[in-house]
Amino acid sequence: MIPSDHFPRFYNEVFKFLATQGHAALEQYWLEISKNQERHTLELFKTRGLTGMHEYWSHIRDEENCDLDLELHDDHLELRMNVCPSLSKVLDNDAAPMGKYCDHCAGWIGPIMDKTGYHLVYDVIDRTKPQCVLRVFKDRSKAEAAEKQATLLMGWPGKRERE
Repeated sequence: MIPSDHFPRFYNEVFKFLATQGHAALEQYWLEISKNQERHTLELFKTRGLTGMHEYWSHIRDEENCDLDLELHDDHLELRMNVCPSLSKVLDNDAAPMGKYCDHCAGWIGPIMDKTGYHLVYDVIDRTKPQCVLRVFKDRSKAEAAEKQATLLMGWPGKRERE
């Protein structure tokens, strides 16, 4: 089994290879990751909503020793990644990071949120710095307002366009 601190580096190389095959190949891979993550999250998010999302990411924060702030509000959940352990490990490597490495997070989370009726606003801020802000809203208009404040807004495979 691959050690956990090597996994992001492995992902980085897989992403680089898939990028040579075209963006559609990357998106297909991210959708496969999303389908796998559905087994762990979809029912929890559908039945427990923002509270279930908070439970999930609280567990991830502790399990992966993430430097992140997680706030549950009445109308949204905010995850502020202060130092992303995944991108940090990729940056602490002799191989250059894949230019859109951070996009894989929205690539798997976004499709799940679309299936739950929640609205994801994923602000990577800067692809070269291990930080981001993820916000999840039940109310679409609040998500649209938050999107306008994003520095570098992420999309994902199948993201519904705003009407």
